[in-house]
Amino acid sequence: MGSTFFGLNIGQTGLYAYQSALDVTAHNITNTDTEGYTRQVMNQQAGRALQVNSTYGMAGTGVSVTGVVQLRDEYYDIKYWKNSTMFGEYNNKAYYMNEIENYFNEVSVKGFTTTFNSMYDSLQELTKNPASLTVRTQVVNYGKSLTEYFNTISESLKSTQAECNFEIRNKVDQVNSTAQQIAALTKQINTLEVNAGAANDLRDQRALLVDELSEIVNISVDEKKVGAGIGVTSYTIKIDGQTLVDGGSYNYLKTVPRAEKANQNDIDGLYDVLWSNGQTFDLHSASMGGALQALYEVRDGNNNFNLTGTVDAVAGDSYVSITDTNINSVEKMNIPEVGSITIGNHEYSYTGFEVTKDQESGNFIYTFELEEPLITDAENATASIGESINYKGIPYYMGQMNEFIRTYAKAFNDIHRTGSDLKGNAGMDFFSAANKVNGRDYTFGPLKDSDDYEYYDFSSFNSQTGGFYEEIPSNQPLYGSYYFMTAENFTINSALISDPGRLAAAKNITSGSEDNDIIDELIALKDNKSLFKQGTPDGYFQTMVAEIGIDTKKALNFADSQDNILKAIQNQRLTVSGVDIDEEAMNLVRFQNAYNLSAKIITVMDEIYDKLINYMGA
Repeated sequence: MGSTFFGLNIGQTGLYAYQSALDVTAHNITNTDTEGYTRQVMNQQAGRALQVNSTYGMAGTGVSVTGVVQLRDEYYDIKYWKNSTMFGEYNNKAYYMNEIENYFNEVSVKGFTTTFNSMYDSLQELTKNPASLTVRTQVVNYGKSLTEYFNTISESLKSTQAECNFEIRNKVDQVNSTAQQIAALTKQINTLEVNAGAANDLRDQRALLVDELSEIVNISVDEKKVGAGIGVTSYTIKIDGQTLVDGGSYNYLKTVPRAEKANQNDIDGLYDVLWSNGQTFDLHSASMGGALQALYEVRDGNNNFNLTGTVDAVAGDSYVSITDTNINSVEKMNIPEVGSITIGNHEYSYTGFEVTKDQESGNFIYTFELEEPLITDAENATASIGESINYKGIPYYMGQMNEFIRTYAKAFNDIHRTGSDLKGNAGMDFFSAANKVNGRDYTFGPLKDSDDYEYYDFSSFNSQTGGFYEEIPSNQPLYGSYYFMTAENFTINSALISDPGRLAAAKNITSGSEDNDIIDELIALKDNKSLFKQGTPDGYFQTMVAEIGIDTKKALNFADSQDNILKAIQNQRLTVSGVDIDEEAMNLVRFQNAYNLSAKIITVMDEIYDKLINYMGA
């Protein structure tokens, strides 16, 4: 049986309970606009009843507070993280693709079409007065403007690639910092909750960090209770199946600059990402997602176009040849002069390569000089340079530009070399490329052999020598393949810049200085539909610009769509975990009334005990 003063105890439990409820409500109201805050509620239940020796059997003991918990639905958290990863990927792609599109913006007065047409307008003017040095100078200058356009685009794309590379390092640092904070919070949470506490606000901080992490990379989160009733949980976060956070400990990522390029057009020092424990971190993984994957694909994306083929060699060989390759055109070649080649499951460094053409099949045979000999036999083994990345990133568009200028420059030069300049000298290359080491112009043929000029097959060359002769006197031009011509070093023959009279306008100067048959052929090249599968040179470039526009629009559309989806999921999550001011206001009144009634119980009991103690003996 309860004591005489048992009623006071019951009223007291109500006071304590509803004081706690008011405190929780006040905490919710003051954190209405706190980012990441999860609404809290106080759970309560009837106190443990007492058995009494009377007919009614049990006596209530008031109310007990069982704890303050968060209203959070794991289902919405998982949905949010998955869509946050997709938003992070497409939002970053949209940003950088929009930047790339701006470089090729044809609305600009300095766009390709304007520059290209200006050069041909000057050629058309030259047909009226082929002997005019003034007009010849205009042709050379407009040609120079065309090459500088590609130089500028190349520089801009490389700048964007460097920006993406820098951002990859920043994102990796952010992942590491976030992982460290999550591990520290998990340790604090377990320290508090092992003593039956509730670290709700610390859990909010951790959840907010996980939200931020999910935008960078695809993650999986797993929280399980350890043991029974001891208040400790096992909390792990994984990236692509590899553990980033495990309770109070964490693994971290590191960026390592590449010693070798994967693509001829890449800037130096692109980062690879590794786990600190030496495990491979696969940026190429299809399940990577997030901003990190977007940055990687924009930086390295080649639209699945990298050199592949087969190798037959034996252990100990220092030279290996790749046959059955997928690139059999110099214009499409963008492999680095020195780099890495993967043969089977092994990666080797090569110090140079040669290209020859199989006369029967017409396919290229690539022979690589390895830095270290093969360690195992390679029998019909798959070989590749770089990775096949299914995205049209900077390397892809650089390759498209290289293909254009190599194809167009070769056709232009072939025509120009068949003519004669004002002094009767044989025509030379109009377009050239500057050697990146010494700045000298490459000459793409013909080459002088003995006393005769011969045309060489310019699909055959050696990447180490930069051409066909191992030693070329400093006063002689560098003979090379069009492989060495890129958007970065595309230029006009320096001899033409110095002396526009070297421009070849006629096939034979003996016909008169007013002959312009070579100029007519060069003008006809503008409308030549056989150079490219897209049609004319202008058609090729416009197709590429349209392709960039489509890719950019697609990225923007996906980014907008994912942003809307993410906001919808966040709203759904907030319906469960967000603070509703109106609801909290009603709770404030409700708990206030309950507190007042509990106080009233004590007041009534006080009056009863006053009668019992002070007046019963009177």
